[in-house]
This record gives sequence, structure tokens and C-alpha cells, in this order.
Amino acid sequence: MKILVADKVSPKGVEYLRQQPGLSVIEAYGSSPEQVLELVRDVHAIIVRSETKITAEVIAAAPLLKVVGRAGVGVDNVDVEAATDRGIIVMNTPSGNTIATAELTFTHILCGARPVPQAAASMREGRWDRKNFSGGELFRKTLGVVGLGRIGGEVAKRAQAFGMRTIAYDPYLAPSRAKAMQVEGVSLDELLARSDYITVHMPLTEATHHMIDEAALAKCKRGVRLFNCARGGIIKEAALIAGLQSGQVAAAGLDVFEDEPLAKDSPLRSLPGVTLTPHLGASTAEAQESVGIEVAEQIADVLQGGVIRNAVNMPSLDAAALKILGPYMELGQSLGALVQQLGPKQIASLNITYWGRVVDLDANAITRAIQRGFLRQISGETINYVNAPVALKRLGVQSKVLKSTDEVDYTELISVEAVAPDGSSAAAKGTLVGKTGKSRVVEINNREVEVEAVGKLLIIENHDQPGMIGYVGSLLGRDGVNIANMSLSRMEPGQTALMVINLDSEPSAATRAELKGNPAIKLAKFVQI
Repeated sequence: MKILVADKVSPKGVEYLRQQPGLSVIEAYGSSPEQVLELVRDVHAIIVRSETKITAEVIAAAPLLKVVGRAGVGVDNVDVEAATDRGIIVMNTPSGNTIATAELTFTHILCGARPVPQAAASMREGRWDRKNFSGGELFRKTLGVVGLGRIGGEVAKRAQAFGMRTIAYDPYLAPSRAKAMQVEGVSLDELLARSDYITVHMPLTEATHHMIDEAALAKCKRGVRLFNCARGGIIKEAALIAGLQSGQVAAAGLDVFEDEPLAKDSPLRSLPGVTLTPHLGASTAEAQESVGIEVAEQIADVLQGGVIRNAVNMPSLDAAALKILGPYMELGQSLGALVQQLGPKQIASLNITYWGRVVDLDANAITRAIQRGFLRQISGETINYVNAPVALKRLGVQSKVLKSTDEVDYTELISVEAVAPDGSSAAAKGTLVGKTGKSRVVEINNREVEVEAVGKLLIIENHDQPGMIGYVGSLLGRDGVNIANMSLSRMEPGQTALMVINLDSEPSAATRAELKGNPAIKLAKFVQI
């Protein structure tokens, strides 16, 4: 399998890939967009930094492409939507530059407290202006960290070493995590009101765009100091400039900007108390080597073993998580395929419910496996865990997922129900049995059964009358189809019975026609799961 390294990364990362069996590396640094279109025609993976653009056109020109890896945090130069649509994994390396970015952030905080850059510039000009460069101490000041992820957490550690009080706003922050880090979790408004220094470490999304704007700055202490080494656009630059000019903001340190490179005539360049760096967050030798090796390892894992780490368009599954979730994903895929083949062709919603121990797991990957199984016969081999949710949505099918705490007869249970616009439906439930976690279907359309959730199944609903089992067995025998296993379910004697039969081979069209033509049989359906 070929890997195109389109931008220069750590030589150690490239060498790691070259040493992996079954992988071939093409180094093509500085290629033009036209050259990239030619190079990707037979590659299975692409590694980039920020220079090469992986556009929808590039993705369309790469029929074998499975994964795009970005040696860095952002994926702004990758068309993630187009990649997802094609079922291509897009991954980044968020941990490789953690320390580098945290240290740069704290450098900016120190420069916000003590005007070292301004004093250094004055010294180069031949002056000795001690009185003009008085600063303040970080000791006992309050640092507000907006976003307590990897980088925010490292910044908080460094602030505590300087004797700062640390508070944090993070909507996803568990109280136990904050307590363990000796950080006080607060609301955004409380953080704005209490902080002497504020640093932002959030991704740039619709929710975080201009999170720190005029209204937010008005809630801050007069003389607050602001820092952004995360993403340009989280702090509204126009509001920051106005705050610096009015004195509401005493100092600022920025490594990222709304538009990069920063315009030559930007007021930020000339305002006192502002320290600017040209997006240097990951620009250390250690960080570049780390992200290069990390992206190489991630690419090799995907191509060789299916292990997915740091994907931005699907759940990440390392080896430990895959070992736990793998059996559930296999069961989910089988249930999705079974329900799709049993149910009506046009579906309005796919309802998924989890009970028992599975509730405590990250069910996102299992849900995608169910969706993939449901779509397998509809959309073919182009469907995978990456694009299944998108493909389902495109069909107008709404996915509804519920984790239930109700008691059930199994330690873990998964239910999948396909509901048509007219309210008709098909449903199946399954569980794992034994030490090896074998998949079992335990209910079909509210009828208790027990069959292996794999292979070829013949599902027959018939009037409960003598001779039906013998009739079906004889008919399959004449057709040369061996029965591997059979599960029977009935309601009251003389009403409707359900047969679910595991088969070694597929019945002929003539046998299926005879089954469907029998007046005692209401349903005869062959499914492959």
C-alpha cells in the first residue's frame, strides 16, 4: 500500500513507515496542485502538514484512498466533508504539540505580566528606560483557562507552579477531572468576572467563534490580560483592539489570528502591551519530530490493523478500545443488516436502544456499526464506519439512540428497529454470550428466538399447525440445503409460529417460491447477515 508524504515531516516518521511490511512511501514535498492530482491516483494514504490542500478534487482523484493524516492539530487544509462522504478517515495529531503550545502560551502570559519584548526593543534602540517598563507579578493572580483539554491543562499546571489561582470554563469538564487538576470549574461569566489573566484553548466552531467579544470583555475586570495560542477567531480582534485602546484590556498575547498572515496595517502591530508571534505554537524541534512520528504510527495502524486514533470524522478506536467494542460492533452490524432485510424498503427512522453493561461504553462506534450493517445491501461496499451516518441522513432516515437503565433479562442487550413512514416496522434484539462474546439474536419482531447472528438465515412465519417443521426440513433437504441450527417461537398453540433457521447455503429460487406459495406460510424471508 502506497503512502504519499506530501509535506515535509520528521525523517524519523518517514523512516518508521519505510520499515513497515507491506507499505511503500512516496516523498513529494512542494508538489504543485496538478502534481498532487497525479500522485494520488494509486495511493492508500496521504500525510500533510499545512501546505498541501486535500480538496474534494484530490479526493475524487484517489480511488484507493483510505486515510488522510495531518501532522498537526488543525485540518483546515483537508476537505473533511468530501473525505467523509467517500468513507475516508481524516486524522490529526493533537498531542504531539501539546507541550510546545502550552509553553508558548505561558511565555505570552509572562510577557503580558512583564513587558520583556518592549524592553528588549528599547535596549536595541540604545535606551535605558527602567521606569517605562514596570510590570506585575503572577503570584496570587487568577488565571482563567477557557477550555481545559490537553493544552489548557498543561498551562494550568505551569500557572500553579507560579502560585496563580486557576479557574476554568469547559462545558465538557467533569468535576472530578477539575478537582484532580486542582482547578476550580466555573461558568464562563464567572471566569470573565474573576480572572486577571484569560487564556483560550478551545477549537474554533460556530459556538466558540467570537466567544470573547465586546459583551464578554465588558464583564471582565478593567485591566484584564488576554491570550490566544489556540485558534484565530475565538477572540474577536475588533473587540480586543477597542479594549486595548480604552484600557479595559491591559495586555494581550496572540499567536493566532482571524486572517493569517496578519495584515501589515493591523492596529495590533502598533498597540503597546501586545505581544505577537506568527503562529509558532508547534514550532519546536521536539514537537515537529513528535507529530511526524505520531502521524506515521497512526497511518500504519489504520492500514495494517484497522486501529483508529485521533480521527476527526469518526470515533477513535485504539487497540484496547477495539478489543472491548469489537464484539459489540459485529453484533450491531448483524442486527442492522437483519432489520434492513426484514423491514419495509422505505424507512423514516432507525431506533437503537442499549441496555445493561453496554450503556457504560462509548456506544458511538457501535451505532455506526449498526448503521453500516443497515446500509450494506443498499449502498454496497462503499459504506464504512466513516460515511454510514452521512449516507443514512442522505436517505432521509433519522437515527434515534437511547441508553436505557430499565431492567432486562440479559446483562447487555441491543435493540434495532426500522420504522417506515406509515408506522410499520421490523425489529431485532441481540446480545453477547460466552467468554468469547459470540453474537446472538434473541428476539425478532417481539418473538423470542436464539440464533447465531452470522451467516445465512431463513425466517419463516407460519400458522402453528402440525407438520410445518417437517415440511420445511424436507423441502430444504431436497434442495441440498443443510440446516445448521433452528430456533422456534410461538405464541398460543394454533396461532402464529416463527422459525429462524441457520443454513449452510442459500436456498434456490424455486424453493423460496414454493415456501412463499404455501398458504400456511405468512412470511418466508432469506437474509444474509
